[in-house]
Amino acid sequence: MSSYCDVAPGHPVHGPYHDGEYGFPQRGEAALFERLLLEINQAGLSWETILKKREGFRRAYHGFDVDTVAGYGEADVARLLADPGIIRNRLKVAAAIHNAGVVRAMRASHGGFAAWLDAHVHEADGHPRDKAAWVKLFKRTFRFTGGEITGEFLMSLGYLPGAHRADCPVVAEIARVRGDG
Repeated sequence: MSSYCDVAPGHPVHGPYHDGEYGFPQRGEAALFERLLLEINQAGLSWETILKKREGFRRAYHGFDVDTVAGYGEADVARLLADPGIIRNRLKVAAAIHNAGVVRAMRASHGGFAAWLDAHVHEADGHPRDKAAWVKLFKRTFRFTGGEITGEFLMSLGYLPGAHRADCPVVAEIARVRGDG
């Protein structure tokens, strides 16, 4: 999404996300779960809408605490579907709850969500996993994770290339954060 580098800098909503988060690696479980939940909720909507509702999502989903969200019941679903501060879509709410359970289970299977992602960077033959292979893996693992959602999630975290144009000033900061430069 290199065109994001043309429109986001200086924008009151997109600018801070572009300059300080998009393409930057994340390791924390809540941060990764937040990004997945936001990408899922973006489906069919603008990213600006999601960024504007981000604090509403944070409040509604208890700070993206995986254990809390995984334990949500029918009363929580009803609360979420009535909350104008988030996207009120039953399938997306159900996916968030299910996916929280999946992420929680990754602690036992891989040591956590970040470790699970890291374990799947390469195919069995040692080659880097491409977008199509990631999408297949995500569809097997999570709910509501089609090609665009999976691609944007992974690009936003640096697992897939393309978040920024090569000449975008943010690229140097991402390399510094990763320890590449």
